[in-house]
Order: sequence, then structure tokens, then C-alpha cells
Amino acid sequence: MFHGAVRSALESDGWEITHDPYTIKTLGTSANIDLGAEKLIAAQRDRDYIAVEIKSFANPSFTYDFHLALGQYMNYLRGLRQVDPGRRLYLAVPNFAYESFFIKSDVWEAVQEFGLKLIVFDDQQQTIIHWFEN
Repeated sequence: MFHGAVRSALESDGWEITHDPYTIKTLGTSANIDLGAEKLIAAQRDRDYIAVEIKSFANPSFTYDFHLALGQYMNYLRGLRQVDPGRRLYLAVPNFAYESFFIKSDVWEAVQEFGLKLIVFDDQQQTIIHWFEN
């Protein structure tokens, strides 16, 4: 639903999309993380590698969507650690979900406890609003 918006936002932020999707093996099967990207870090003359799983939070229950996203994130994180341990995994969520759900104290505590890295994006402007590196 928001794949194009997030891809465009990352590209505008200086990221080069290297995988669309980024396929890994986890739990005995292939899984597709929505995007893989890299960015040149000029100060270090090195590259930063990320994988981004995009979630729409379009169901009536954000709690249900969060449970699904968290499980998927954990499985993808496990798979990435095995095949590409230098790549950081992010969960991309639309700003409306962040503002109405993720800022709740108990939800934010869960985000921190589970070490979720978040990208909050504006789907209309196709921009990244926040990066959270818990």
C-alpha cells in the first residue's frame, strides 16, 4: 500500500535501493523484506546498509497490526543476522499510525523493549519524518 511512497522517501533521503524486495531465508523458507538500501557515509567513507519492512496499519485494530508486524520483524531480524549481520532492519510505519498508536506509553515501551528500529513516513509527501534507533 505504501511501498512506492517509502521507496521514494528513502531515495530522496539519499539512500540507494539495492533490493526490491530483499529476500532472505528464515524459519526454513524464503521471506521477502520490502526493501534493501545502502547509503554512502561521507565522513567515514563507508556504507550503511538497511532493510526496511513497510507496514500500512490499515486494519481497524492497530494492536492486531502491531502483533503481526512485531512477529514478522523478529523473524526477519533473525534471518538477517544469519545472512547479512551488518544490515540494520527497520519497520516503516505511516505517520498516522505513529501519532495515534506508537506514542502510547505502553506501546513505546514495547518498541524499546524489543529493540525495534522505526522509520515514520508521510505517505502524502513521500518523506521520512523520524528515524528511531532503539
